[in-house]
Amino acid sequence: MHKTIIVTAALVCGIGVSIQAQTNQKNQLTTSLSSNSMETTFNQEQKNVFSTIEKMVAAFQEQDIDGVLATYEDNAIVMFEPQTPVSGQEMLRKAFTEFAAIKPQYTFSGHEVYIAGNIATHIAPWTMTGHLPDGSKIEQSGLSVAVLRKQPDGTWLMIQDNPHGQILMNN
Repeated sequence: MHKTIIVTAALVCGIGVSIQAQTNQKNQLTTSLSSNSMETTFNQEQKNVFSTIEKMVAAFQEQDIDGVLATYEDNAIVMFEPQTPVSGQEMLRKAFTEFAAIKPQYTFSGHEVYIAGNIATHIAPWTMTGHLPDGSKIEQSGLSVAVLRKQPDGTWLMIQDNPHGQILMNN
């Protein structure tokens, strides 16, 4: 179970290891995006949503777990394991902290952001490679689906984060 939580936490946090490279941030990461990626045509509000994902990734890469948690509402749920929501800041803190030790590498094939009123959905297919504490290599892929809510101050925070969005198709 502990190994599964670490692996699935790796998947959740992978929402954006290569996002920063896609937006030419200071961090020099690699990406496999094509030139016709949706994020090149994001309107300002979509960019604001995407910014939340970028902030989470930047904080995670700095192992700033408080910064990671700041991109989620207090009552957010994260599916570290398929169809098994986890909530609560301390449970999320524990899972993200454990994940930081594996230093996974992600590749995304694109990002989509759709907004309806004060709710947004971020979708990103991903692949991940990393190493567990025992040194064994892990490779996985999936479809990350995150739901965000616009806050009274205009920022966006994640309320649901599911890196296993493809699970029903795999059954």
